[in-house]
Amino acid sequence: MADVTRDTLVSTLEEIALLLELKGENPFKTRAYRKGADIVQNFDGDIVARAAEGDLKGIKGIGDALQQKLHELASTGTLQYYKNLKAEFPPTLFELFEVQGLGPKKIKALYDKLGISSVAELKEVCQGEEISNLAGFGAKTVEKILAAIENREKFADRFRLGEVAPLAETLLERLRDHPKVSRSAIAGSYRRSKETLHDLDFLVATTEPAELTKFFTQFTEVHEVIVHGETKASIRLENGLQCDLRAVSNNHFPFALQYFTGSKEHNVELRSLALKKGLSLNEYDFTGEGDIPKVNEEADIYRALGMDWVAPELRENRGEIEAAQQGELPGLVELSHLKGTFHNHTIASDGKNTLEEMAGAAKDHGLQYLGIADHSKSSFQANGLDEDRLIEQIATIRKLNESFDEFALIAGSEVDILKDGSLDFNNDLLSQLDYCVASVHNVFNLPEDEMTARLIRAMENEHVTMLGHLTGRLLLRRDPYAVNIEKIIDCAAETRTVIELNCNPWRLDMDWRWWHRARDKGVLTSINPDAHSTDQLQFLAYGTRLARKGWLRREDVVNCRSLAGIREWLALPKSKR
Repeated sequence: MADVTRDTLVSTLEEIALLLELKGENPFKTRAYRKGADIVQNFDGDIVARAAEGDLKGIKGIGDALQQKLHELASTGTLQYYKNLKAEFPPTLFELFEVQGLGPKKIKALYDKLGISSVAELKEVCQGEEISNLAGFGAKTVEKILAAIENREKFADRFRLGEVAPLAETLLERLRDHPKVSRSAIAGSYRRSKETLHDLDFLVATTEPAELTKFFTQFTEVHEVIVHGETKASIRLENGLQCDLRAVSNNHFPFALQYFTGSKEHNVELRSLALKKGLSLNEYDFTGEGDIPKVNEEADIYRALGMDWVAPELRENRGEIEAAQQGELPGLVELSHLKGTFHNHTIASDGKNTLEEMAGAAKDHGLQYLGIADHSKSSFQANGLDEDRLIEQIATIRKLNESFDEFALIAGSEVDILKDGSLDFNNDLLSQLDYCVASVHNVFNLPEDEMTARLIRAMENEHVTMLGHLTGRLLLRRDPYAVNIEKIIDCAAETRTVIELNCNPWRLDMDWRWWHRARDKGVLTSINPDAHSTDQLQFLAYGTRLARKGWLRREDVVNCRSLAGIREWLALPKSKR
């Protein structure tokens, strides 16, 4: 039986809701499953264990029928009701939910009227004229669907860091616990914290390589064994992700770890340095004439080449070799340095948790403060707050803070940047906030110069503390809108506007490739989860990894300041920060 997790319960309930919607079932029934998924997602406790034990009574929103289904799923690993429901539809139907811009209603219309049940069929019909007879599928809608399909095809073999990380760490732990493994790691793009990945590269040191490759191919998540040899194995998981394992000796492990971490460009430079010292460097060891350096750890390889050890995140041949030779590598920010964070949502707009629940989760994470930034009124699709509701929320936050000891909520708003660069709230209201994050949520198709001017006008406002998700990208889903990032960085430096590192794994925006430039210009960042629920505060870990990849230090990240420090900083005029 495959391991049942909280995510298993949540995704199953959500898929049931979608299938019921497609069947045209009673909307109250559909809503009950969707609400059940939210309750399971945000339940404070081991919901899987309780479901397996049949101990769900008394949990508001989960009735008898849902309790029985959750018990069956948690205790057996399967749910017959769900299997029967899925069997009523073609297995490719869920592909359609991966196409941006298609919701249950449109998918139902496509399925009922045209028999469309796969992305391939959808693409074909969108390229013809038949779809034009379907209500709600005008020329612009069809154009957007085709663009979304093209994006999906372009990114078909890639995965977001955030969707891979939990599974990657689970599999690594499984390898690490094997009695014949002395050292283990994940190398490749994952270790370098790339925002999207093609595959996972596992590495183990062992005296029994054949036993480990066999063990690897027998993981419950395996969908296909691609290669199985004495020292190497490749598998494909149920989600399509390829995982490769290399089993090496303990002596070879440091060399293999360095080599398979990459990047290719970084490794080429290292091999070139080795040759200049009369050495040859490969995935197994140093060879050459004369004394061969002794290597126990990966850092010994770098020392042998006359340089400091380079953190994996920096290994992209973007100046790290020269900095390591000169002893000038930065002391990179760490997750433990973060004392608080900004840009978080509550049930007041489109979040799933209350102010009190978000505060409790932040304290559980060891944070000293949490910035609240619910949407503003123009984001009507996200239940954005109007002036009266925002003023009421500010008062509520001030009152709640009286009950906290060595913790505070910071009152803010994620204010929409309108098409002309003006803001959704006037300055009188913005001045009552502790901070403001300004973001674009609509009209993404402006020419680059107009979009750049739009953002610059917002940043020039004295009440805009930080710029949210700079390019609007959704990784592997939506390309960034056109904007001159160099000009935005220069404006941020001049206006003392923080550019957030939005660490929602769908965004990871601003892109890591720009942070070195921003840092050198004196631009600060705030590592913000854009959390819409308590569990999404965990996104801070991804943000820290990408901040490190962008050469950022503790002093470059404003939310590394203590509660007292951040209050003092926020109290300053923007031009003095």
